[in-house]
Amino acid sequence: MDYEGMEQAALFNWLRWRHPEAWELAYHIPNGGHRLKAVAAKLKAQGVKAGVSDIKLPMARGGYFGLYIEFKASPPHDASVSDSQRAFLQKVEREGYLAMVCRGLDEARKAIDAYMAWPRTVVVRGSSGQ
Repeated sequence: MDYEGMEQAALFNWLRWRHPEAWELAYHIPNGGHRLKAVAAKLKAQGVKAGVSDIKLPMARGGYFGLYIEFKASPPHDASVSDSQRAFLQKVEREGYLAMVCRGLDEARKAIDAYMAWPRTVVVRGSSGQ
């Protein structure tokens, strides 16, 4: 049974009603799963990378540029965080994103609620408007 997938779908359903503006921008990055070797090779050539987080919320809050969530099912159905997932989280944090692991629906809801409560990050643009 795909506990992680079911909980993640429930998270996006909750997000739609709790934070509709975030739901419009948030998305799942489908990097995992089992695939035929030919399909996996094609996707890798197209830019699929191991370790990329499951969810991205491209809304700037609290001094961050956005939020990345590595989503795991609730215990006891959770999986460990791989080395490539841990490395990806560290890399995007260095680039100014908040990055975290959430184990289950409740933990992810709390993390998103807290993130959305922070003030918008102010973006200062150069004189040319870029």
